[in-house]
Amino acid sequence: MNVVHSSSAIGILDNACLAWGLLACGLAQFSKLIIELIVNRKWRPSVLIETGGMPSSHSALVTGTTAGVGLELGFDHPAFALGSAIAFIVMYDASGIRREAGKIAEKVNLLKAENNNEFNQVTLKENLGHTRLEVLVGSLIGPAISLPGIAFIGSPLDFAKSFGLSIG
Repeated sequence: MNVVHSSSAIGILDNACLAWGLLACGLAQFSKLIIELIVNRKWRPSVLIETGGMPSSHSALVTGTTAGVGLELGFDHPAFALGSAIAFIVMYDASGIRREAGKIAEKVNLLKAENNNEFNQVTLKENLGHTRLEVLVGSLIGPAISLPGIAFIGSPLDFAKSFGLSIG
């Protein structure tokens, strides 16, 4: 049985790249709620847990985290190259494969509706991926949140220490 030592658990609070990447992801996802309210004039908290839509929170997460790795280790570091490669795969997948799967789901749902839903199946989720614009906006949110956060505030542990709090 593996035991997590308290120093390891506290160590994750000292990971500024992860913290700011996750914050960028959360802010991108939260902005979907605001956009839904402004554009469609609907209060739909369910958008907070849905995939697809403006902006891509996955893109914000991978670009924010990768930009943080570049800032901390150097943009010539192999870890930044790896993060960049993963970010490109995630963004390509979101605007390519997942988007196409959503279009197929839309066609299947239309077919089921035309046949009076005789297939007796649940309606397929259509909003799976993102447009290129949604991916682009998400990919800009990530570094816009993480780079200043890391540069001016640091990790959650650094933030806590600035208020005189001692964790661990």
